[in-house]
Amino acid sequence: MADARMWKNIVTAVSTLIDEGTFEAGQDGIKLRAMDPSHVAMIDLALPSSSFEEYACDKPLKISVNLGEMLKLLRRVSGDESLEMNYEEDSAKLSLKLRGRYSRTFRMSTIQPTGEEVPTPRITFNARIKMSAETLKNAVDDASAVSDHLRFESNTEKFAINSSGDLGTATIELEKGSESILSYDVQQESKATFSISYLSDIIKSATAASDIVTVEYSTNMPIKLTFDLPQGSMVFYLAPRVEA
Repeated sequence: MADARMWKNIVTAVSTLIDEGTFEAGQDGIKLRAMDPSHVAMIDLALPSSSFEEYACDKPLKISVNLGEMLKLLRRVSGDESLEMNYEEDSAKLSLKLRGRYSRTFRMSTIQPTGEEVPTPRITFNARIKMSAETLKNAVDDASAVSDHLRFESNTEKFAINSSGDLGTATIELEKGSESILSYDVQQESKATFSISYLSDIIKSATAASDIVTVEYSTNMPIKLTFDLPQGSMVFYLAPRVEA
């Protein structure tokens, strides 16, 4: 049993990258790892059993669903509702029971798992900044006013987001001691450019589920965005934009 709105927000965030997802359930909790069709971005979701009010899984299961169809069933979730999910292995159906002022139950068909195993990227990050997710969302929105890409730059004292386009330039700066910065660890000056469309979609959806994000990157390397959940984490990787 889980918080219904939290689950809806998590599924919404996952669906920004993939249309179909395979949740791997085991005794320790639920995981999902997948890449978007263009192999530009990846999500790594980990929800330990403690994330749920009640959790039971007798054997490892892979449950693949159409995320858009699941969100249709969750579209009217309210903040005070809980969600009970049960996988019916014999019929390959997933039941979703919403409990609030009244109860309602939906049963959706699962699909055959597709795709290959996705390994965890092995990357050394020289910049690690833990900050308010809302602040990062607003900064990316500001950068999008002038361009379709942005550049993260950081040194030992300051984290900056720069963008430039036909309309002009935008510069957003956060000092190491800013109240929006919770921790700041930059081993060496780092710079990398990323697509705003990907970043914006990821951050906008993930911010609904999490208040805190840890930004990790190195010069011209993929960025890692870790969103803290009440229990567990939701991690996104995004490849840098190749500049001529």
